[in-house]
Amino acid sequence: MPSTKVSMKVNGRAVSAEVDTRTLLVHYIREHLKLTGTHVGCDTTQCGACTVHVNGQRIKSCTIFAVQLEGAEVTTVEGLAKGKQLHPMQAAFSEHHGLQCGYCTPGMVMSAISIAERYKGKALTEDIVRHELEGNLCRCTGYHNIVKAVMAGAKAMGG
Repeated sequence: MPSTKVSMKVNGRAVSAEVDTRTLLVHYIREHLKLTGTHVGCDTTQCGACTVHVNGQRIKSCTIFAVQLEGAEVTTVEGLAKGKQLHPMQAAFSEHHGLQCGYCTPGMVMSAISIAERYKGKALTEDIVRHELEGNLCRCTGYHNIVKAVMAGAKAMGG
């Protein structure tokens, strides 16, 4: 199996490893870095459980090879909190019960932050949030509390 060294920053920390060139970012994050908050849900880009931020943009980490991100900055759900202080979006998901089993929650939170940042200073409506979350599936809820959490988190982030 062909392998190569990949180096990047993950949650502000420089990391590098020798990886099989076919290693998906989600597997690099989970298996090499032992950051298990990023979940593997479907392996087909349908569910969004593997959503992370790469250079400030949300991506589904099951859609890209780790070696494609040489020199990139990656943020996972583990990189959001500052010590024991939750990120405003994480706090909003907790306060508004925007989760049930929690499996989709890390990807939802990462997508929600991206939505809040893109709509900062613009009118963010529940309809917009529902449309923007179409790439993130939750099998436990009816999305009502997730949408409330995104709206509250966006407001707490200054939007």
